[in-house]
Amino acid sequence: MANPLSRVLARDTLTHLEQLIGGMTAGVILIDLAGTIIWANDAALAMHGVDKLEGLGGNADTYAQRFALRFRNGHRLANREYPVIRMLAGESFPDLVVEVSAAGSDERRWTHRVRDVVMTGDDEEPDCLALVIQDVSEQYEAEARFEAMFQANPAPALIMRLSDQRFSRANRGFLEMTGYPRQAVQGNSLYDLDILNGAERKDYAKQCLAEGRTIPQMEAELPLPDGNTKLVIIAGQPIEVGDDKCMLFTFADLEPRRKAERALRSSETHFHTLFQMAPVAMVLTSPDSHRTMDVNDAFVRLTGRSSAGSIGRAAGDPELWADPAQREEVQQELDRSGGVRNRDVRLIDADGQPVDCLMSAERMEIRGERCTLWLYQDITTRRRSELELADAIEAVMKDASWFSRTVMDKLATLRNPRAESAIETADLTPREREVLGLICEGLDDKAIAKRLSLSGNTVRNHVAGIYAKIGVNRRAAAVAWARERGLS
Repeated sequence: MANPLSRVLARDTLTHLEQLIGGMTAGVILIDLAGTIIWANDAALAMHGVDKLEGLGGNADTYAQRFALRFRNGHRLANREYPVIRMLAGESFPDLVVEVSAAGSDERRWTHRVRDVVMTGDDEEPDCLALVIQDVSEQYEAEARFEAMFQANPAPALIMRLSDQRFSRANRGFLEMTGYPRQAVQGNSLYDLDILNGAERKDYAKQCLAEGRTIPQMEAELPLPDGNTKLVIIAGQPIEVGDDKCMLFTFADLEPRRKAERALRSSETHFHTLFQMAPVAMVLTSPDSHRTMDVNDAFVRLTGRSSAGSIGRAAGDPELWADPAQREEVQQELDRSGGVRNRDVRLIDADGQPVDCLMSAERMEIRGERCTLWLYQDITTRRRSELELADAIEAVMKDASWFSRTVMDKLATLRNPRAESAIETADLTPREREVLGLICEGLDDKAIAKRLSLSGNTVRNHVAGIYAKIGVNRRAAAVAWARERGLS
């Protein structure tokens, strides 16, 4: 059977065409000027899912009936828009991309990049037409997967073509972070949306961008649609998307951090204001060296010591505390529990006079630094009044030997509150004090017996004796009694 090409092509043209097609991996379909499909190579047949020439339909019109073509946006091509019809009409379409499926099927099977070629003879007149087809299905499927992953990634990101510095893609994370609509980003240039605005090393970043090199992480002020900016970390990574060299920009939103820092600075300003205005003497010390970091005006008035003379000195300087051992005891309790409440202490002012105070202290964090806040409430006047009252009572009742010992003990307490716990706990034996301490730790009788290697009955006897001596009838009251006297 004669080669059908020989009927439409000169012999030298036929030879040249066969050599040309033989060296190609692309699909080739030849059509005569009347629209008849006269030949196709195996690659072209495979790209349409057929194994014989007749499977393509025989001519341009039948081809259009057998195969459904769509643009990449899903729009179905009309018959007159088919590449084979346009080629017969004399139109040229370099690198047209269409999706191809069998007629009656909505599922895309192949993606073709098609171009037209006009075959001419020696007289320069067209002998036949050729469709040259590249199967780019895998490429576009990979790009579709990349697009889906890019859009689904919650990290804000943009892709910009390096050739014209225009943004080709913006993912949902970026649009949600900035509030831009997609059309305000995609297609616009770096000049329109300067994402490197306010960058720490803007010139260096733009140099890396111009050379297609990685842009290291740096802080930047990202412009927003409302005219404000958002603090971000921006970084750029060169990538290729299809045939385009691009830069992938990723962003980390630092605005919550900036707001937190502003709120922290504001709260610290408020704290400093309240610290200085507080009527109670207050001191800030570092927890490591226990050096004074700050004192307020009330402390200066209480002790007569200037803030300049106090800051930097140890909070336990002997000239401040009347009893340095008591200062050490308070510090040990701070280390154990992180706080001390209403401890009766005595300070020494700048003139060497004693100042009786109720002291509280608490560990806290200011400006990112751990410290201890001390509060001193001056009770010198109250203490003096109590002592004067005790003196008056004793003067009147000098001969009142009939007063009970309990009443006299209470009068002695007015003179020296620090002796109260010694008076009230004098009747407890060392073992009872030990049991009371374990009760304060939350141990039950069984656990106390195990800790002290005693029998259960012995522990119960000790507990009963403690209750009788301190005048309570339940465990919680015993704990409260002990804590009031510093025994817990």
